[in-house]
Amino acid sequence: MEEFFRENWPLFIPVVLINYALVAAALVNLFRRQISPGKKWLWAAVIVFIQYLGPLCYFIFGRKE
Repeated sequence: MEEFFRENWPLFIPVVLINYALVAAALVNLFRRQISPGKKWLWAAVIVFIQYLGPLCYFIFGRKE
C-alpha cells in the first residue's frame, strides 16, 4: 500500500486541491451571507468536517435558505 502512494502521489494532489478550494469557497460564501449565527456555524461544521460532500451539500441546499 505504501508503494502505491509513493508511486501515485501526484494523482492525489489535484484531488486535495479541489477539496481545499471547495471548502474555502463555501466558507467564504457562508460567512458573507446574512443568516442566523446558529445555522451559520452548523453549516460551517458540515463544510469542514464532511469532506467533499459538505461543501457540495451547502452549495446545493444551504444557499436556498
